[in-house]
Amino acid sequence: MSATRSLYWATAMKEIQADRAKRPAGLLAAQGLIRATSAKRRPLVVAGAYDKAAIMAAAVAAARVHQGRTGSTWGEALSVTLKATWQLAKAARTARAH
Repeated sequence: MSATRSLYWATAMKEIQADRAKRPAGLLAAQGLIRATSAKRRPLVVAGAYDKAAIMAAAVAAARVHQGRTGSTWGEALSVTLKATWQLAKAARTARAH
């Protein structure tokens, strides 16, 4: 039995890239929309705790716009905007903690 193992770097790098999570289409646009409209709405984080109702309301409003722009299904649009909204809420909570 051989103690060495051959490794093909090109194949390994392709496998690593394939394992990485893909960014959903429209995620950055959804984040921008949520940032722009969240100043008019309730904050996503209140006293260090997530305001889940505000997060859901922001995601639903952004999903309507996202669905109109991309023609995606409601489920896809809500999935993208919820992911974007939670990322913004987590960033806001981290920023307030420091």
